[in-house]
Amino acid sequence: MARKLRRARSYIKNVLPDMMPKRLFPRTLIIIAAPLVLLQSILAFVSMERHWQLVTARLSEVAAKDIAALVEIHQSKPYHQRNRTIAIKAARTLGFTLDFLDNKQFPPTPPRPMFDILDSIFRDAINLNIKHPHWVDTQARDKLVEIRIKLDRDMARLFVKRKQVYASNSHIFLVWMVGSSFILLLIAVLFLRNQIRPILQLSEAAERFGKGLPPLREIHPHGALEIRQASQAFLLMRDRIERHVEQRTTMLAGVSHDLRTILTRFKLELALTQDSPEIEAMRKDVDEMQDMISAYMDFAKGEGNEQTEPTDIDKLLTEIADEMIRSHKSIDLQTHLKGIDLPLRRAAFKRAVTNLVANAARYATTVKLSSALTDKQLLIEVDDDGPGIPSDKRNEVFQPFVRLDNARTQYEGASTGLGLSIARDIVHSHGGEIILQDSALGGLKATIVLPL
Repeated sequence: MARKLRRARSYIKNVLPDMMPKRLFPRTLIIIAAPLVLLQSILAFVSMERHWQLVTARLSEVAAKDIAALVEIHQSKPYHQRNRTIAIKAARTLGFTLDFLDNKQFPPTPPRPMFDILDSIFRDAINLNIKHPHWVDTQARDKLVEIRIKLDRDMARLFVKRKQVYASNSHIFLVWMVGSSFILLLIAVLFLRNQIRPILQLSEAAERFGKGLPPLREIHPHGALEIRQASQAFLLMRDRIERHVEQRTTMLAGVSHDLRTILTRFKLELALTQDSPEIEAMRKDVDEMQDMISAYMDFAKGEGNEQTEPTDIDKLLTEIADEMIRSHKSIDLQTHLKGIDLPLRRAAFKRAVTNLVANAARYATTVKLSSALTDKQLLIEVDDDGPGIPSDKRNEVFQPFVRLDNARTQYEGASTGLGLSIARDIVHSHGGEIILQDSALGGLKATIVLPL
């Protein structure tokens, strides 16, 4: 018993959730429809069973007593007046069809149906009221019930209309029950759809805002109070985020301008100074500082105010490969996405892929850039044969300013530690993810996964 209970709990916990629909509308519809159907089924069963049993029992009792009365009248009449007189009275007053057979043997007993209320109730009524040997068939004819009664000299055969012994109008109740349930369910679906629509609009707006896409339609809070509150909270949050990004971008633009002005003055003063090993070292420091400030600004600004536009992925990857080749970096490009345009912030996405490719080229001699398209995802893979990154450190390299003490950062010319952070932020803003794995080339494989 305990094993069966554990198995049932395991089934409910593991199997049943997978069978349930995943969307809110069908789940809510099941919550509404399932109790309605169950309640209607119980009411229908109880009502129809009582209706059939009570009404059929009364009708069967009346029909059996009428037949018993005919038998008594038949037995009380002289033999030469019996058959014709009784047959006329049965047809005229009771609606029965009565005749008498020469063959006094009963036919084979028909099989009794397993779940037939008429058969059991009517047979019980006949057995209670008819004391003569009798035979009953409720199945051979659709609209008639046949009863044969063995009398002293005759075999009486009666045909009784089924509606006289059976509550045959129960289908009307079923029609009303099913029809009313369907109408109520249809009304529930219409009201439920109106309640679900603002949730879907809010979900769509949040997803597009997270990806930096313009909204397809402006949100107007409507629906239930909780949904309106959620919509208003989202609109306030969106306005605060946009205002914060705008203020931060403006501030960073001013800081960048001031710092670049100072660096330009430094470079001018160094250019006018007589060359020496110390001056050359200072020039390198100024150039490195300028590169660091540019990297910091790129990380802080992210993708900026760039708008989404249809982007040819094949052309974009080809541009990145050509730029790497012009920088004297070897790269193997394998892409089969010609003519496929996806909505992206082109410059930002190009910077993300370029960061991954440049990071691989900095530490490896062979870099392969490839792409693939599935039904639901765009995959861009960057493989290299470099030293790689330990699996327990791969999450850390995405943190800003993190530079590992081993592996790739041992190489000369290591960056500020912002390249992967910038790339991941840009990919996240497009709704995707960057996955680091071991490469078939022996180094690291970085995969950009974008949902379509």
